[in-house]
Amino acid sequence: MSFQAYLDTIKAKTGKTPEDFKALAAEKGLTKYSEVVAWLKADFGLGQGHANVIAQLLTNAEKLAASPDDKLSGHFSGPKARWRPAYEALAAQIAQFGPDAGLAPNQSYINVQRSGKKFAIVQVSSAERLDIGIKLKSAAPAGRFEAAGAWNAMVTHCVQITDPAQIDAEVIDWLRQAYAAALS
Repeated sequence: MSFQAYLDTIKAKTGKTPEDFKALAAEKGLTKYSEVVAWLKADFGLGQGHANVIAQLLTNAEKLAASPDDKLSGHFSGPKARWRPAYEALAAQIAQFGPDAGLAPNQSYINVQRSGKKFAIVQVSSAERLDIGIKLKSAAPAGRFEAAGAWNAMVTHCVQITDPAQIDAEVIDWLRQAYAAALS
């Protein structure tokens, strides 16, 4: 079910929009996620999934409204700032793949896309490590390119980077292959 489908179902059931719920929650002084979910379930009879959608909107509105630059900066705050130059160099190389290559940060990681289709992700895991996930179904895990497994189901491979120098020609080649496969 799409996010919009959840909102449509909630409106049909309750007659209320997210803005209506926002005003009602403000009147009640509800600001915590768990409080909002409990209230929506008790007062409006919403199930867990539908209540989660509204709670997400109400409690994360500022995060959801953040600009891409703000989201990107959030990945490199504090001790993680050491990874920003390496990321910028990687982004410049990805941009050379083609005019449809792009980067789209969200709250958890940075999507690497071709014409809006994700083919990789970058996650600044800690001050000590940056992870790159690559979606390349045609390649078996090899060497430092491990199966992504439970790390992230949206990609097939993961490589852990502990030194910016490890973002080398081999990593770029894997990314380029995933870029090429993204539209097939």
